[in-house]
Amino acid sequence: MSELHLRPSRKRRKAEINIVPLVDVLVVLIFFFLVSMQFRNVTTLQLNLPEIKTAGSTERTQQVEIAITEEGQFHYDGEPVSPEVLEQRIALLGRTAPRTPVLIMADQASFLRYTTLVMDLCRQEGLETLRLQAR
Repeated sequence: MSELHLRPSRKRRKAEINIVPLVDVLVVLIFFFLVSMQFRNVTTLQLNLPEIKTAGSTERTQQVEIAITEEGQFHYDGEPVSPEVLEQRIALLGRTAPRTPVLIMADQASFLRYTTLVMDLCRQEGLETLRLQAR
């Protein structure tokens, strides 16, 4: 009698992974993230802040930032201002929101008189919550 085969003899194909759909999905995701990202022009001041060893961490609240560059130029919330305009803005802040914290960031090579000038202006206008930024 002839031998009976229950299964036909076929060659099995090797298993392979098709990565083309994966690449397509990744390209679409990258494109989506690039389109949906928010691009902002970030302007930063190059200040070399002095180091304070005993500085603790502070809570981030709504505050006014006043920066003093090495040359003695003032920046009120990132905008360069003259000393007269700075005095006007501090006076306005003292009248409208006297409990607002003021963060003073002075370059370590700037003269101390600029920092004390800003501190005196703030205290004259009733702004008592003053902080000095250090690294």
